[in-house]
Amino acid sequence: MNNYSPTDAVADLMRTVSAQVILPRYRNLAAHEVQEKAKDDLVTIADKESELRLAEGLATILPEARIIGEEACAADPTLLDRIGEGLIWIIDPIDGTGNFAAGRPPFGVMIALVDGGIVEAGWIYDPLEQRLCHAERGKGATIDGKRLRATESGESLPVAGISTLFLGTDEREGLLRRAEGKLRMVDIPRCAAEQYPRIALGVNDFALFHRTLPWDHAAGALFLNEAGGRVARYDGSPYRVGTGETGMLAAASPAMWDRAADILLG
Repeated sequence: MNNYSPTDAVADLMRTVSAQVILPRYRNLAAHEVQEKAKDDLVTIADKESELRLAEGLATILPEARIIGEEACAADPTLLDRIGEGLIWIIDPIDGTGNFAAGRPPFGVMIALVDGGIVEAGWIYDPLEQRLCHAERGKGATIDGKRLRATESGESLPVAGISTLFLGTDEREGLLRRAEGKLRMVDIPRCAAEQYPRIALGVNDFALFHRTLPWDHAAGALFLNEAGGRVARYDGSPYRVGTGETGMLAAASPAMWDRAADILLG
């Protein structure tokens, strides 16, 4: 990030698009403004308009970077083919669209700057709470400009937010069986823009994800790692954009990651 430091400009862009595009549509969507891209995967007019506005702004902040957004990839999946190459902005225009479309929190905006598959910077903005989470590789993590150090919940049983939505029946049943009596399972927010901050702030101790689409996880994984937590693949290898792998464990500390992995993956 030494050669490009667009931190404030990106944050201002996210706040502006949230205020002008996203929040005016919140609890104000007509039926025809919500569509189903796939089973359990919605898109709204606000997602599409947000992505366009964010892409326009990012193109002026760092013109040499390519731009890949969730909705653009839905229209043209081949955009993912070279997502691990070169300098790229990755946009999730509304993370938690299902919540947004239902008129309930949480939802957020996520942007990551990736260079050769390595996440260099990430921004996570909550339009309702006006909370900005930010991280730069090697420079730590902040919430609303204040340095953050991730903390565990301190509860006797680790607090686990585990998404089983995309697991097969046998895998789901096996995971839940291993967790019984060893973890306190809580409802997931169905919004990575909320789940990563919950882990960093000690609300949850860890989360397990099967799908690891880059717009959902690039910014959050960097944020939690830079806060002192640990995000890694099931085999312990670091998260990189563009590998096509599935499965990831995110925890409030390296020790909690090991504990969760022993329970769920051992």
